[in-house]
Amino acid sequence: MAGIRVMEVDWQRPSNGAAHHTQEYPSPELVVRRGQGFSLTLELSRTPDSEETLIFTVETGPQASEALHTKAVFQTSEPEAGDGWTAVEEARTENTVTVSLTSPPDAAIGRYRLSTRVSSRRKHSNRKLGEFVLLFNPWCPEDDVFLASEKERQEYVLNDSGVIFRGVEKHIRAQGWNYGQFEEGILNICLSILDRSPSYQDNQATDVSRRHDPIYISRVISAMVNSNDDRGVVQGQWQGKYGGGTSPLHWRGSVAILQKWFKGRYKPVKYGQCWVFAGVLCTVLRCLGIATRVVSNFNSAHDTDRNLSVDKYVDSFGRTLGELTEDSMWNFHVWNESWFARRDLGPSYSGWQVLDATPQEESKGAFRCGPASVAAIREGDVHLAHDGPFVFAEVNADYVTWLWHEDEGRERVYSDTKKIGRCISTKAVGSDSRVDITGLYKHPEGSLKERQVYRKAVRRLLSVDACGRRARIRRAGGRGPWRDALLEPAAKPSITGKFKVLEPPVLGHDLRLALCLANLTSRAQRVRVNLSGATILYTRRPVAEILHESRAVRLGPQKEKKIPIIISYSQYKEDLTEDKKILLAAMCLVTKGEKLLVEKDITLEDSITIKVLGPAVVGVAVVVEVMVVNPLSEGMEDCVLMVEGSGLLQGQLSIDVPDLEPQERALVQFNITPSKSGPRQLQVDLVSSHFPDIKGFVIIQVATAK
Repeated sequence: MAGIRVMEVDWQRPSNGAAHHTQEYPSPELVVRRGQGFSLTLELSRTPDSEETLIFTVETGPQASEALHTKAVFQTSEPEAGDGWTAVEEARTENTVTVSLTSPPDAAIGRYRLSTRVSSRRKHSNRKLGEFVLLFNPWCPEDDVFLASEKERQEYVLNDSGVIFRGVEKHIRAQGWNYGQFEEGILNICLSILDRSPSYQDNQATDVSRRHDPIYISRVISAMVNSNDDRGVVQGQWQGKYGGGTSPLHWRGSVAILQKWFKGRYKPVKYGQCWVFAGVLCTVLRCLGIATRVVSNFNSAHDTDRNLSVDKYVDSFGRTLGELTEDSMWNFHVWNESWFARRDLGPSYSGWQVLDATPQEESKGAFRCGPASVAAIREGDVHLAHDGPFVFAEVNADYVTWLWHEDEGRERVYSDTKKIGRCISTKAVGSDSRVDITGLYKHPEGSLKERQVYRKAVRRLLSVDACGRRARIRRAGGRGPWRDALLEPAAKPSITGKFKVLEPPVLGHDLRLALCLANLTSRAQRVRVNLSGATILYTRRPVAEILHESRAVRLGPQKEKKIPIIISYSQYKEDLTEDKKILLAAMCLVTKGEKLLVEKDITLEDSITIKVLGPAVVGVAVVVEVMVVNPLSEGMEDCVLMVEGSGLLQGQLSIDVPDLEPQERALVQFNITPSKSGPRQLQVDLVSSHFPDIKGFVIIQVATAK
């Protein structure tokens, strides 16, 4: 009988894509998820006889081998055969065979080569059928990334847009972000990130064999999303100067960044800050099939010396002394959580894992962070892999303020030790509202349990670091950091104080506030109030001083006094950064040597209004109307609207805005033609050389054409 050959292969992309939740990938290859069958129909040169079976070979990466589990050879068999790759015949006609191939739920993810031959007495070489991409499978209970809730899978794996929260604790703003994991070429770029990693370059075969493990994959990508030591995707810049690149605030999503990196032959893209790194990391991990969300932590600690305490040195006006202050507290910091099992730690530490691609501190020789179990952070188990102490400090460090004297002495000043780790936030499942998840990271601030966990974390670090690390992390003042970390708070002063905003702080307007001081005693007190104010970056790094004055205040017994403060637009407009943030400080010097530091972070408000004029339908143009307002007391010209949205328009739109008089409003209209149905996010930014970007977004429900 003549030999038998495979003539054609039908990859059944529509039905496989629907079954595997991969139909949105525009990849030319079939994209499937591990641990789940996918069907192929093979057209053969003749009908196989009863003794002839199909033998398949799958391979991934260079030097694929069965020993490394990057190659498998298997033949059509009964459904319950083995725990490796399987092939089950589903249907047969005269000269076609439909088979279902299933990978193990712990197979390495990536691009696979598939070939086949027919077993018979005659020797036949393998016929190459083509390539397919295998991803993690949150729908498969045996996969380490399994997520039980379908609503959460829709949100954290399949949603291609989201919301990132920024601002300050008392004024949190939502910013839209286009993850775009299903955009043209993005899957290929995400796979190429793995192939650019140092671990792949060092040993390709071993690296590919480890790609079955979400712990390993997430750690590699956390390092590769920043460019600090591996020509990764995004180059960070926090100095407020963005020459030769794009300001972090001008990015509206990950797609343009990933495409620029790939097309630029892996040259790092300039520039990113924490929310950019988090947005890109979310895109890559969702694209590869790991459920991932973006998390914002307000008043986020950056603990440089691993003592779980943020030590801030200030002068007599409450101004931060940068040359002495190595630790810092950012207004907010953005990272990611991904959902997977921790086989290395045990089931109680499975679930959400912190990953952070922002390059802050090295982890085992590379700028990356995580995965750190959120459950471990909450219980103070900072000795567990990976980077627990750093994440614990971000959300629960003690905030200690020191007044630095000219004689190089220092004095602890009363300030809020509950300040760090506030309003930890993420986007809600199925809506754009904010969900506070602080309780996942720590017990209620100030509670007995929270203090017990804090002390436990310090003890854990003491035991881990007992082998000589402490000598390296002494700080200014010559005191051991561990003793400082456990010091009792400074004595509570006999006055209280807080800044109160009298009018909403609007970009382009004067700021009107009051410092409210209250005397807690039954005797009159004199207070020296040293006021300072500065424009700042969101890392709280001062840019320029805009207020510096002293006032003498007499407080009657049990009395309160309001000290009015006005900062005119002309005082701050030249030095305002794109973060639109101002930090006010009042060092209150009370008789008897008592000291109280009062601080207030202010974000200037702005707004943009977006309306869709009519129903949105796939393939049909619809008008979008944007109301823009010149917030300034001077004319505004040369402004543009930058528009982006996956499934709503190709690439980005740039639309000129008419010149506007002071405080004038204008309506700008443009058309979009949706290409995908369902909820779609449209982002609109007003870009001007006169003021920082004004950002807005709207969710558009797109119907399928009838």
